[in-house]
Amino acid sequence: LIFFFPPQINLRLILVSGKTKEFLFSPNDSAADIAKHVYDNWPMDWEEEQVSSPNILRLIYQGRFLHGNVTLGALKLPFGKTTVMHLVARETLPEPNSQGQRNREKTGESNCCVIL
Repeated sequence: LIFFFPPQINLRLILVSGKTKEFLFSPNDSAADIAKHVYDNWPMDWEEEQVSSPNILRLIYQGRFLHGNVTLGALKLPFGKTTVMHLVARETLPEPNSQGQRNREKTGESNCCVIL
C-alpha cells in the first residue's frame, strides 16, 4: 500500500521576544488560516505573549507583512525545508503602496550625477 502525503511547508515562527516554534501547513493555507491555527494551538512556552484574538496576529516574511488571503503556495515556499517568518501582534497593516511610493521618491531624487 502506498500513501500519498500532500506536500507540507514547515514554518518556524519567531516572536518579538525571540521565542520560536515550528508548525506544518499546507500550501493552500493562507496567512489568516495560519494566524488562527497558531492562536488555537498557542504554545505553552509562549504564554507571556498570548494575544486576545487571532485577528491581530500578523506574519512577516522577507520584511513584508502578509495580507490575510495570501497562501503559502502563492509565496512559492519550498517543501521539505524550514521557512522562517516573524509573528507579531498588530491591529492594522501598513498601506500596501505607501512604502513603495516613498522608496520611488527617494530614488527619483538621486538619479543624476555630477561630473567635475
